[in-house]
Amino acid sequence: MKAFLVGGAVRDRLLGLPVRERDWVVVGESPEAMIARGFRPVGRDFPVFLHPETHEEYALARTERKTAPGYRGFVVHAEPDVTLEQDLERRDLTINAMAETPDGQLVDPFGGRRDLEARLLRHVSPAFAEDPVRILRVARFTARLTPLGFRVAPETLVAMRRMVEAGEVDALVPERVWAELAKALAEPAPSAFFRTLRDCGALERLFPEIERLFGVPQPPQHHPEIDTGVHTLMVLDQAARLTADPSARFAALTHDLGKALTPPERWPSHRGHERLGLDALNALCDRFRAPNAYRRLAEKVMRYHGLCHRAAELRTSTLVDLLDRLGALKRHDDTLELFLLACEADARGRTGFEDRPYPQADWLRQARRAAVAVDSRPLLEQQLQGPAFGQALRYARIAAVRRLRAARSTEPPRDRRPGPLPQGEGG
Repeated sequence: MKAFLVGGAVRDRLLGLPVRERDWVVVGESPEAMIARGFRPVGRDFPVFLHPETHEEYALARTERKTAPGYRGFVVHAEPDVTLEQDLERRDLTINAMAETPDGQLVDPFGGRRDLEARLLRHVSPAFAEDPVRILRVARFTARLTPLGFRVAPETLVAMRRMVEAGEVDALVPERVWAELAKALAEPAPSAFFRTLRDCGALERLFPEIERLFGVPQPPQHHPEIDTGVHTLMVLDQAARLTADPSARFAALTHDLGKALTPPERWPSHRGHERLGLDALNALCDRFRAPNAYRRLAEKVMRYHGLCHRAAELRTSTLVDLLDRLGALKRHDDTLELFLLACEADARGRTGFEDRPYPQADWLRQARRAAVAVDSRPLLEQQLQGPAFGQALRYARIAAVRRLRAARSTEPPRDRRPGPLPQGEGG
């Protein structure tokens, strides 16, 4: 059996990166022959098999012919007469179109190694334009490889623009777009994914809520970068520095969607943008069927990031109510940390503020510990129930946080009695 190591394993080894998985192409075999050797078939659209011992994927060499718009409109030809070079030619980028023989010899018919050295993401052939998923894949590879100096080759960017203009991206199904987005959010430089999509015109078609942020001004005294779209990608970069969690990065990406909806006559002020953006966030999540955990965290960050930034100035009662709305007073809720990381990324995602400390996060953590530590047994012994118990517990928590605050000598003089969480946060 002629089997060749292909794709990412070859690319990453040449780059000196850890090899995440190993995929193989088999030349000159039939599905029946693979099954007879003990391989288990798993491919739905083309013949792919799992090795009986290593469980690595072995795909029969194949070619494809475009028959309809979109990324499913292909007829696959996987017969023993398909050569290795024909199989590699159908791949997206030259750096992914290399193979390796079992004894380690490189097979590189399309100059992948040369483009690795030049740090170029270049498409292999005109067949690149037949599959719109490749626009997303190229953007995702920029999110992974931009820190190594990679850029999209000019001719590939032209091909991507033409695909967008031809309406190919409109045929992408939501699940596939989300799958690529989720992968991009987990990469070292996720902002590059959105910059690449914007460069080829796909951002407006796929993520109009993000595209509309560009060109929207913010107050220069708070945002020296001014442009909201620029700020958004700076926040995403900061989130990538602070956490590997993709849901926190998604929340950082979407936290300011409401600023695109501020009437231009009110620019550069954006008071109330926290509530204004909720419909846009839900529309984006609905369109791509985002997981509920992503949506819930993004909603919290969107609604309450302004309050988080002013944590040291808030009344103690407002602070406790904020923690309650964040779900942080539940002993086993762990989303507060992700919320704080996204808010810290927002504060740092501004020109000149990238390395500023964010003491608000530590203050909220301390306040949460004090509030959660309140013993409710004395209240139960008073036979308090329902709303009366909830109100008494709230007051007890406020008192605990107030004592903590007094010990820190930061109790604001205006903080005299419990009050509701303000509904008009923003600006």
